[in-house]
Amino acid sequence: MTTQLLGDDPAPDERGDVSVADFDTIGPYRVLQQLGQGGMGIVHLALDARGRAVAVKVLRTHVAHDDDARARLAREVDTLARVRSQRIAPVFDADLEADQPYIVTRYVPGPSLEQLVREQGPLDAESLLRLARGLAEALRSIHEVGVIHRDLKPGNVLILDGDPVVIDFGIAHVADTSRMTMTGLVMGTPGYLSPELVEGGDVTPATDWWGWAATLVFAATGRSPFGRGGMEAVLARVCRGDADLRDVDPELAPLLYAALTPDPQLRPDADEVLMALEAWSRGRPLTDVLPQRTRALQADATRTLPPVAAAPAPVRRAEPPAPWGSGDWTDPRPAPAPTPTPAPVAQSGHTPWPGTAPAGMPGDRPGDPRIGKPRRSEVLAALLAAAVALATAVPFVGLGLAVLWSWLARTVDTSMTSTVRRRHQFGRRRSDGVVAAMASPWHLLTAGLKTIVAALLPIAVGAAGLLAAALAQSAVDGLGVRLAAPVPLAVGSLLALLVAWWGPGGPGLRRGSRSLVRGVTGVPAARVVLTAVLVVFAVGVLGALAVGALEVSWWPGVSSPLPGPEQLPAR
Repeated sequence: MTTQLLGDDPAPDERGDVSVADFDTIGPYRVLQQLGQGGMGIVHLALDARGRAVAVKVLRTHVAHDDDARARLAREVDTLARVRSQRIAPVFDADLEADQPYIVTRYVPGPSLEQLVREQGPLDAESLLRLARGLAEALRSIHEVGVIHRDLKPGNVLILDGDPVVIDFGIAHVADTSRMTMTGLVMGTPGYLSPELVEGGDVTPATDWWGWAATLVFAATGRSPFGRGGMEAVLARVCRGDADLRDVDPELAPLLYAALTPDPQLRPDADEVLMALEAWSRGRPLTDVLPQRTRALQADATRTLPPVAAAPAPVRRAEPPAPWGSGDWTDPRPAPAPTPTPAPVAQSGHTPWPGTAPAGMPGDRPGDPRIGKPRRSEVLAALLAAAVALATAVPFVGLGLAVLWSWLARTVDTSMTSTVRRRHQFGRRRSDGVVAAMASPWHLLTAGLKTIVAALLPIAVGAAGLLAAALAQSAVDGLGVRLAAPVPLAVGSLLALLVAWWGPGGPGLRRGSRSLVRGVTGVPAARVVLTAVLVVFAVGVLGALAVGALEVSWWPGVSSPLPGPEQLPAR
């Protein structure tokens, strides 16, 4: 057996009253008890050769020979070897070549933040500030060595003597390496996935600051910031930035809203977070340190705001403040300049052994293969233009194909999500493909029902847009309200498609559509050709309709089902 020593010798820890009369061994480590488990591995409390406590994470037998699982374990070892911080649980020993690979981490004799809040309730202001600073210190430490955690959430934060320790780097992303496509979406905790992870976007340090804010909201309120419910509903709220900060200190809420914005470029960075925390700790408004993220305002566009009156009793949901850095703000009250929290101090000597939360290993599970794949936005934009053109020229055909595409995309998304959930629970199996094929009729049925329900709002909005466009066109040309004219049809089609894409049920449609497009545009040349064909089709059809070279066809019907100008009441 080959092991690699990655850090200092483990520090002694409290033995407790655990009996070691009965134990197994993992390498040279004596197993005392199981701490937690996940879809891929089990974490044990163990003793080393000198009787000191360690946490040993072992891959399950059914995934031990899976290349992806071993790669993830190796990535966790490599990631933690880069980081030196009091706020990170490092790896000290690992055997990646054993029949059942394992890693040995420092053991933390403390509960997870999730367990602590569930049992004792939300944190008070002092404890919350301590947590916020500790997590910020941890994130700065890992970002300085080019690592992004990607899965910061209450279950991955242990509390030791009031201070946080971040664990579980199994899906961490190294900024200067290629992305592992099978490690991303951790099923079961959708409320702590940043919008860019949900949408398959780029992973940056801003991803971790989003997780930092979501974790603080839970600590302050005892609730997930994006509520409960079905995965798709929660992810939709995540992508909209619809956070519930009802019980958060109103003076802290602007910072958390800013960090939870769907646009990573608008989120505060490490220095801004620390400055804002310092201002909050001194009782100063966070508008003091809000940076300017958008365009510069004119000199006469800014003004000094009066002191904010005491907030009334909490309501159902707090209104989000202006975007982080939407303008220049000044504090009307005299106060000392904000002092940034000192940079993380390098770890020295021996410290207590952190490990894995007894609640299990929520991050150590197979991920979603869609995360990290190209989004194909240019192809989808061209497809939207072509769909609008087709729905304008041949409305019945365009509507039918749009519904068919929605059904197919949702079926693909449902099937892939179901596979990820099975792997999350049981690990990767050879029967995954067979099970997916056998479940396809059910996926088709459920996707069809979702398509019907999700189509109601887009159709209503599209009809309203069609009528509004027809009225506007009538006011311009004086030819009466022509609902079946190209312009109203194009406007109505565009609005309907946009609402279907971004409205209720949109995340499943977006994920499935991107999967379908990626499937036919794997080769760069195919992507370029398909985009060009769709754009040429859209421009040609809409141009021909505009100049009268092409008339609207109601095939397979005979005539328009919409009333003509003579059938509508005169204005």
